[in-house]
Amino acid sequence: MKGLEWYVARRYLASRRKARRLLSLSTFIAIGGVAVGVMALLIVIAVMTGLQRDLQEKILAGTPHIFVYEAGTGLRLGNWQEMMARLEERPEVVSAGPLLTPAVMVARTFDYVQPGVLVGIQPGLGAQPLSEVERGILSGEYSLGPEPGPGVVPGILVGSQLAGRLAVLPGDTLIVGTIENPQFTTGGVMPPLQQFVVTGTVRTGMYEYDNVNLYTHLAAVQDMLDLPPDSIGMLAVNVTDPWRADRVAAALNNELDYPYRVESWMAMHGALFSALRLEKLAMAIILSLIIIVASFNIVSMLTMVVTDKTREIGILKSMGMTDGGVLRIFMLQGMIIGAVGTVIGGLLGGGIIWVIDRYELIRLPGEVYFIDTLPFALDPFDVVLIVLVSMLIAFGATIYPARQASRLQPVDAIRHD
Repeated sequence: MKGLEWYVARRYLASRRKARRLLSLSTFIAIGGVAVGVMALLIVIAVMTGLQRDLQEKILAGTPHIFVYEAGTGLRLGNWQEMMARLEERPEVVSAGPLLTPAVMVARTFDYVQPGVLVGIQPGLGAQPLSEVERGILSGEYSLGPEPGPGVVPGILVGSQLAGRLAVLPGDTLIVGTIENPQFTTGGVMPPLQQFVVTGTVRTGMYEYDNVNLYTHLAAVQDMLDLPPDSIGMLAVNVTDPWRADRVAAALNNELDYPYRVESWMAMHGALFSALRLEKLAMAIILSLIIIVASFNIVSMLTMVVTDKTREIGILKSMGMTDGGVLRIFMLQGMIIGAVGTVIGGLLGGGIIWVIDRYELIRLPGEVYFIDTLPFALDPFDVVLIVLVSMLIAFGATIYPARQASRLQPVDAIRHD
């Protein structure tokens, strides 16, 4: 009986008679509706997933996983060498190092000033580089110039976007100033100022970093702010698994006493990723409506089939087919439409995603979206979920017409005109 149900379902869907062409057209329309819905849903979810992953990768390339700082008005961490040694004893910590990141104003000439963040680092101090910038410095790709000392103008690496706005090249001189730790004199308040020589530009791929960051020796920033060698802004920590950084940060927060505070890269960018997850969910719900609209085509098509095949249904039931058998025939038709539409939509969506991602066809303004090309990434879990949702909607669309067909009485159905 199972084979008969499958055979009848396929025959009803693929009728070749001229009088049945309208039903075949309705079948193709229903399949097309499901395919378009699945294709649109795959593309949009791939965009949202790709955007989230790309941002995460670029953030991790340009920033350490965990930050340890001391709460207080100055946000200064003293005696950091002892704390660093304590952190490196933990098995999940792979590297740690000092950071000093004052907000600054940068000028090539005093008639044009740009805001920035001066990042004081000490490459090679930790067991491993804390960021791709440090890795590039250690490998020789970038250079911070000679170590700071008396009579030595310290070198500085400038983010590519910031360098473009300042129109600076290696060898140019920059004046960097900040309102942090100003000097109070009889002549007024004197902000710290320091002259730097540009040793190169840095491009991390993350617009937010390339637009404001400048990198130099930690000692140069300490000298500019008139800080002792044992005073920094925070300790940067990298762990074995960056995706578990929030758990490590929570454990460190419980272990370290006040006034120490620990924050992971996830917490620092939590608002951004929460917004992306919410947007992904909203787009998935909205685009699922396309598949739901396509399900109405399935309902109308199956209703037309029931009306057109009433007499045949009556004959089948008079020959011994049960109500359940008739029910399964029409449910199979809906599931076939859903499966074919899902496969076609999946293939079209996957092909479009591959072409756009492979050739980077969609460009974006980096100053708005943090990235310059639209990324795509398909998560297997998302693909499985989309397929299941599509099939469930198609199955739900078969319930009403299938039940109507199964309730037909053989005598009344055979008499149907």
